[in-house]
Amino acid sequence: MDESPSYTPPAVWVWNKPSGGRFASINRPIAGATHDKDLPVGRHPLQLYSLATPNGVKVTVLLEELLALGRSGAEYDAWMIRISDGDQFGSGFVAVNPNSKIPALLDRSGPQPVRVFESGAILLYLAEKFGAFLPTGAGARAECLSWLFWQMGSTPYIGGGFGHFYAYAPVKIEYAIDRFAMEAKRLLDVLDRRLAQSEFLAGSEYTIADIAAWSWYGALAKGQVYDAAEFLQVADYRHVQRWTEAIAARPAVIRGAKVNRSWGPPADQLHERHDASDFDLRTQDRIGGGAAG
Repeated sequence: MDESPSYTPPAVWVWNKPSGGRFASINRPIAGATHDKDLPVGRHPLQLYSLATPNGVKVTVLLEELLALGRSGAEYDAWMIRISDGDQFGSGFVAVNPNSKIPALLDRSGPQPVRVFESGAILLYLAEKFGAFLPTGAGARAECLSWLFWQMGSTPYIGGGFGHFYAYAPVKIEYAIDRFAMEAKRLLDVLDRRLAQSEFLAGSEYTIADIAAWSWYGALAKGQVYDAAEFLQVADYRHVQRWTEAIAARPAVIRGAKVNRSWGPPADQLHERHDASDFDLRTQDRIGGGAAG
């Protein structure tokens, strides 16, 4: 393996030049707000600030699934946070999520607003709040939470690891791509072996564990992220493919995947969501935020 050009880390790392790559303009080694900007607030108790990346899709899918079950309290306003523009560093967003990552949720249904950040925490919070998509039996609940946290712990190897070095890094580094491709395939194999035994991750019941994992591994299995389907031979994971297609066909999933989306076919974009009728508006109204309330 060619290891040149070589790099010797300095004794003390200093941020003195752009990191390069697609997201260099928003990468920095410090936290906190960079500018003052209040967040908009709609009429529903649940206010979601997000973008339709895999982590954002988790939450909008769950909210749409809850509404499909008749949980009217799950009505929500979804506001787009354009991470490429640095919206996540506005003072209002940082107040809801000090980690400056989407998604972030503000629940205004009680006497005091409750902030929830990190996608897995939001899924668990909503599932418990509305009593759905989280098993109540001890064994099934443990299985569900184990797979939920498996997704949260494993996906950085897919996104920040494989995806970054394969698709976004300014320089292709053989060692890094090989290392993370190996891990991506191992994780797909973990998922495939589980789904060979069970219809869904926690058993026969569709849960927040499936919603969390599908947003990342389903997209990877269908070649919708990183243009890496052939490279990783994702078609070989036939149980993952079966599970991916079954979830993708759910009406609530189809709706949820459109929310806060600003790329792809116009019919698949709903920049903001404030009411169920927003999905029925004309394409130009949906893209232009005409549904804002």
